[in-house]
Amino acid sequence: MTDQLIDQSVVDQTNDANRKALDADYAHLGEQLSRRGIDIDAVLKKVAAYTVAVPSWGVGTGGTRFAKFPGEGEPRDIFDKLEDCSVINQLTRATPNVSLHIPWDKADPNRLKQAASRFGLGFDAMNSNTFSDAVGQKHSYKYGSLANYAKDTRQQAIEHNLECIEIGQTIGSKALTVWIGDGSNFPGQVNFTKVFEYYLDAMKEIYADLPADWKLFTEHKMYEPAFYSTVVQDWGTNYLIATELGDKAYCLVDLGHHAPNVNIEMIVARLIQFKKLGGFHFNDSKYGDDDLDTGSIDPYRLFLVFNELVDAELRKAKGFAPAHMLDQSHNVTDPIESLIRSANEVRRAYALALLVDRKALESYQQDDDALMASETLKVAFRTDVEPILAKARLDANGAIDPIAAYRKAGYRQRVAAVRPAVAAGGGGIV
Repeated sequence: MTDQLIDQSVVDQTNDANRKALDADYAHLGEQLSRRGIDIDAVLKKVAAYTVAVPSWGVGTGGTRFAKFPGEGEPRDIFDKLEDCSVINQLTRATPNVSLHIPWDKADPNRLKQAASRFGLGFDAMNSNTFSDAVGQKHSYKYGSLANYAKDTRQQAIEHNLECIEIGQTIGSKALTVWIGDGSNFPGQVNFTKVFEYYLDAMKEIYADLPADWKLFTEHKMYEPAFYSTVVQDWGTNYLIATELGDKAYCLVDLGHHAPNVNIEMIVARLIQFKKLGGFHFNDSKYGDDDLDTGSIDPYRLFLVFNELVDAELRKAKGFAPAHMLDQSHNVTDPIESLIRSANEVRRAYALALLVDRKALESYQQDDDALMASETLKVAFRTDVEPILAKARLDANGAIDPIAAYRKAGYRQRVAAVRPAVAAGGGGIV
């Protein structure tokens, strides 16, 4: 039996207060969907099976580039982070895996396994960090890492990624995510071709040591911290990298790593079509790489992304097995509450995409009926699927209203009493 840090009696009390209303809402939604030829229980089964990984760094308070305002009960280390992640999974039953970031989460791998197993958690993709300098690091990444002009610095970055793989093998991870901040801030600062060659050569060394059953995810980002040029700046370059490296290399799509108004769902479709979609970092943005709560700004875009994913799922697209992870930074909310909400929003988008009438949509597309094709998507999107999401949580012994249960349990106040307060400090989102 796994440990639970939220007293189950508190969850049961909040569930008892909401159970009758949920039963009525679920029955009513079932009748509505039945008239559309949809079996609500079949949708429920799929939604209940859908999970998304939580990033270890997400449970700490984030900040802006200029300042950080820590909250109460900040996790002191990876073991505190695992406790916070277990609370999210206990209440949502949607986040059984945690994605680690090295060196932030570096610890004895066997101890990590034991700590995770205590809460019934597993580990998702490993994330390497060569975009900032660690204490005691010999060579600085100020001017780049895998694409640095200095060979010794590139080698240091390669060895760090290999260390991440080694740790991941011990704890049961099956993927490595590589994102670099390498680029330039001024025209002429770097030779575009040369630094990309450096990057590819370094990544080939990492790829050569990748275990046979692992995947390598490369992540593109248009800007920041490099604002004039970025080595891996868009999905096209990302696709070139994955193709150049080999069959175990895939593209990771972060919803915030695109220019405003970019058609992300079409990028997803292209990567699925050419068997190079590795997975997602889910978040949201208003202006750029904002790392806001998933679905908090543009839930329709999130739905359109999942529309492509469900389309690929239903037609059994070859090589389609994307990894799903949240990736967001919090400054004015309790990070646990935001991650609970984001996990729910990702499941919501999946449920809505399952409601799309695929036969009608294809017919309207073939008839060039743009309005009705669009309306077919809107019919699904406008459906309130909260009863499905809540019942999925309830049936798995989670909370009908997870944020209400979390607040009633007083978890934040409890950990604040034993975790030393963190002083407000310098900038940085993490």
